[in-house]
Amino acid sequence: MSSYSSHVVGDINHISTFSDNIGALYFSNDYSDVTLIVNGQRFNSHKIILAARSQYFRALLFGDSKESTQCEIKLKDANLDGFKGVLEYIYTGQISLTNQRKEVILDILRLAHLYGFSELEDSISNYFRQILDVENVCLIFNAALLYQQEFLTKVCRIYLGVHTYNIIRHESFLHLSAGALNELVSKDSFYAPEIDIFLALQAWIKVNPNADGQNVLDKVRLSLISTMDLLNVVQPTGLVSPEAILSAIAARTQLHDSDLNYCRLIDTNITRPIHGAQVLQGEIHNFLLHKDTTSYLWDMKQGYIKHTITKSQEHGIVVKLGIQSIINHVKMLLWDCMCFCSYYTEVSMEQKNWIQIIDHTEYFCHSWQVLYFEPRVVVYIRIVGTNASVPNISRVKSLSHYY
Repeated sequence: MSSYSSHVVGDINHISTFSDNIGALYFSNDYSDVTLIVNGQRFNSHKIILAARSQYFRALLFGDSKESTQCEIKLKDANLDGFKGVLEYIYTGQISLTNQRKEVILDILRLAHLYGFSELEDSISNYFRQILDVENVCLIFNAALLYQQEFLTKVCRIYLGVHTYNIIRHESFLHLSAGALNELVSKDSFYAPEIDIFLALQAWIKVNPNADGQNVLDKVRLSLISTMDLLNVVQPTGLVSPEAILSAIAARTQLHDSDLNYCRLIDTNITRPIHGAQVLQGEIHNFLLHKDTTSYLWDMKQGYIKHTITKSQEHGIVVKLGIQSIINHVKMLLWDCMCFCSYYTEVSMEQKNWIQIIDHTEYFCHSWQVLYFEPRVVVYIRIVGTNASVPNISRVKSLSHYY
């Protein structure tokens, strides 16, 4: 069968053949009229193809610059491996990133930005979104900010917020640019204990002595660090002035918890092990924090957490968050649609003084509970069943908290 085809009577479409013919000129000496030199390697190229594909090369080869009259041009802004990938894209419209090193892909992204290939930039950003991990996210975040990739920057920022605890302990954190680090630390969503963030910044400053460390340190919320850590950990480093430490201590003692700038992950379930959350009290609790909370239907074999209902109400389900966090709504799945349960929910900072945020002791509740309340700073969350259709047993299948 012929490779030529027409989709509509009278319309001839040979784009594939045309593309193959142009692509055949890649690395070909045929009809070459300019030689590009990158790191000593020569690339025989074609002015008309380069100019048609890129405004950068159009200006370079047909503008008023001296290069427009030269047959050989050195591209000083390009690295060899990255340029090979971009040149292949110029001629063929395609490039494979799968087997490329991350550093090479980042250089391709840099050159795509320089040469004005916005579609290639978007495709590389989407590829990075799919392969983000703790090891490479800092490197990719640096590039996303540098090349003004808004989509990739947003994706990296979310990933960094979710995995902050592990990232600040990874070596790659030390290689964040000053701009990227400032961007991260200034966000409430940079979700880790503030003392751990301070120690990570201390390590970053040691590795980057020429950077403006003070500007980064100014973003640390000292008032969220305990007085003991301020005096025994922060003060001996000499990185923070005594006046700033005293102000932080005063803020901790004088302000209400809700007035302090605690972390908050917007629309993110913080009651997950990945954020350091753990179940402290409740029977058969291994399942509670590991489930997808987006599905309405549950297999009963997936498990649940339970506690015995007593008159004294000393039992209950207790969850500890990874760090102090602001929350304002809860999503909870009770045992099933056929059973009911009455309950109340309390929160605390130190497990001594509990504040009730939900009181459903007079209601017969079942299935999903999606409840909103005034924003609260919490560390501990306690759910206490007071009545149930299954005698003396309160059971919960899923639990998540958000801001």
